[in-house]
Amino acid sequence: MTRESSASPLIFGGAAQSPRAALPVLPPLALYIHIPWCVRKCPYCDFNSHTASPVLPEEEYVDALLADLDQDLHAVYGRELSSIFFGGGTPSLFSAEALGRLLKGVEQRIPFASDIEITLEANPGTFEQEKFVAYRALGINRLSIGIQSFQEEKLKALGRIHNGDEAVRAAGMARQAGFDNFNLDLMHGLPDQSLDDALNDLRQAIALKPTHLSWYQLTLEPNTVFWNQPPTLPEDDTLWDIQEAGQALLAEHGYAQYEVSAYAQPGRPARHNLNYWSFGDFIGIGAGAHGKLSHPDGRIVRTWKTRLPKDYLNPAKSFKAGEKALTNEELPFEFLMNALRLTEGVEARLYPERTGLPLESLAEGRREAEQSGLLQVEPSRLAATLRGQLFLNDLLQNFLT
Repeated sequence: MTRESSASPLIFGGAAQSPRAALPVLPPLALYIHIPWCVRKCPYCDFNSHTASPVLPEEEYVDALLADLDQDLHAVYGRELSSIFFGGGTPSLFSAEALGRLLKGVEQRIPFASDIEITLEANPGTFEQEKFVAYRALGINRLSIGIQSFQEEKLKALGRIHNGDEAVRAAGMARQAGFDNFNLDLMHGLPDQSLDDALNDLRQAIALKPTHLSWYQLTLEPNTVFWNQPPTLPEDDTLWDIQEAGQALLAEHGYAQYEVSAYAQPGRPARHNLNYWSFGDFIGIGAGAHGKLSHPDGRIVRTWKTRLPKDYLNPAKSFKAGEKALTNEELPFEFLMNALRLTEGVEARLYPERTGLPLESLAEGRREAEQSGLLQVEPSRLAATLRGQLFLNDLLQNFLT
C-alpha cells in the first residue's frame, strides 16, 4: 500500500491561511513491516521486491527490523498499535519462528490494542498448512492472499508461480488454519482478457467466500518488464464493461466497495487500509518501507527507509534514507489524496484534527470541486461524487497550490 514546497503562505479565497495548530488528538497508530523477498519477481511489479536466495537471512533481518523500530520509538511513546501489516515481497517466505520473535519484540516496545488486526501477505505458491497454523497461533489474524487470476494462461502471462488449483486450495487452507478473516487479491484488465474471463475469475473468488476482496486493474508501471515489453491489454470499452459488471456482481454478493479497489463484507474492511486512507499514522520498518507520523506540536513527518536489502542489513549504513515534514501548503492535497479514495469519504472534522489546519482553508477548493460535480455538497463530510471517484485526479487538482 507513498507519494516540496514554496516559502509563500497558502492562499484560499484571497485570505492567508492560519498557522497550523497543535493536534488535539493523535490519530490511530499502525505498523507496516516490509519483507522484500519473493520467489520470483513478477513482470508487472514495481514494489520493492527482490528474488530470494535459497536461504533467507531471517535472523539478521529480524534483528535489523527491531533495531529500526527502536529508532522510531521516541515519536510514538505512550501510544498503542491498532494494526500491523506484513507486506512485501512475500512475507510468508519467513518461518513462523522468525515472525514470532519479531512480533514478541514489537509488543515489548509498543503495546498492542486488545483487538489489534495483524495481516500477513501470502502467495498460493508459498502455502504450507503447518506453517499457516503456526502463524495463526502467533496472533496473526488476517491473511491477504495474492491470487491475481485463477486461469492458467493469465497466471503464466503475469509470471505467477502458482496455478489455479493452488489458488483455490490456498483459500481453503487459510480457513482450515483458523483464519476467518482473509482477503483475496485479484486483478482485471489482464493481457487478452475478455469480459467473461474477468467475471469468471471474480465468480471463482466470490465462491471461496473471502471476507475481503482487493479487485483492481493491471497498470503498466515504469521500471517493470511490462513497461519495457508491454503486453496486449484489453481495449478501453472492454475495461469499462469489466469494471461495471464486476462491481455489480460484487454488490450482488454482499461485497460493499469502501475504497477505489477494495470490497468487503459487512464489518470487514481492512483496518490497516482504513487507517491509511483516513490519514492515520503508521511506522514503516524494513527495506524501502515508508512511514507517516504526527506529533502533538502539529508536525507531520513522512519517512522512508533504505531500499536495498543488502544496504538495510549493512551495520555501517543508516536504516533511514530520508524524511520530510509536510508543509501547510502540501497538507490539503496530501490529506485529500488519501481520504477521497474512500467511497464514503471522511467526516469533515477529521481534516482539522489530523492536519492542524482550519476547515476553512479548503473553502475555495471545495466550492470549485462542488460546482464541477466532483465533490459532494455535504458540509459535514468530505466525499467524492460518483463522477469524482472516476476522475479523482481532476478532483484533487482543485486543492493544489
